[in-house]
Parts: sequence; C-alpha cells; structure tokens
Amino acid sequence: MSKICVLGLGYIGLPTASILATHGHQVVGVDVNQA
Repeated sequence: MSKICVLGLGYIGLPTASILATHGHQVVGVDVNQA
C-alpha cells in the first residue's frame, strides 16, 4: 500500500500510526521527544 509518515506520536499520532500499520501501510513515526 502506501508509505506514510506520522508526525507526533502522542495521544493521536501513535494510535493512528498503529491502525494504519495494521491495515497494511508502511508507517514511520517521528516525534521531537526521544522515548
């Protein structure tokens, strides 16, 4: 499918990235704070 970059992995970004990945998209998450 598509390659998607999610900017910000907070309350909205992380679940969004997870759902997109489970639907077959290649997802990269970027955040300003290191975990």
